[in-house]
Amino acid sequence: MITLRKITFVKSSPDVSDCPVSELPEYAFIGRSNVGKSSLINMICNQKIAKTSSTPGKTQLINHFMVNDEWYLVDLPGYGFAKINRQVKATLEPMIAKYILERPTLVCLFLLIDIRLEPQKRDLDFFHFLGKNGIPFHIIFTKSDKLTIAKVDASVESYKKELAEIWETFPTYTITSSEKKIGKEVILGWINAYNKLPVNTQK
Repeated sequence: MITLRKITFVKSSPDVSDCPVSELPEYAFIGRSNVGKSSLINMICNQKIAKTSSTPGKTQLINHFMVNDEWYLVDLPGYGFAKINRQVKATLEPMIAKYILERPTLVCLFLLIDIRLEPQKRDLDFFHFLGKNGIPFHIIFTKSDKLTIAKVDASVESYKKELAEIWETFPTYTITSSEKKIGKEVILGWINAYNKLPVNTQK
């Protein structure tokens, strides 16, 4: 298990070309607006490093945090239905795609999905975008404390059913709750496993 001894904000970038110049591995977190991304990141880090807000769409830059002087945690803008103007939205979505496709040190993407909702088209489209481009990712189902165990299981099964039409196997996933601090060990375990791989085989 990773012990998070030191977490330092490095910079916020409006484009992948402005991101830190480094060969250290990066693990990025992304999800639809209001999925609970900032709360999850803060829960994982056991401190408030990502800004939470009652208004979706506040994250509009690529935010890099250095962890233990060994790897980066990257907080990406959300996609989907944030209440932001069209001009800003038209800038954000290409920026996100460019980072995911072009950032050479991105080892894995953590895709956050609100467990309370039925499969959403924007999430499914994002699944297929990642699969088509061969981007390694894990699914993080958020807000599990809002549902019963049976409803959590049913929601996961609905996603498996949706993806079964195209995907041979369902991506690796975990169930989380920022409020109840569930899922932290699994996510850090994934990162720890990647960090132990040789650099040229991490991706």
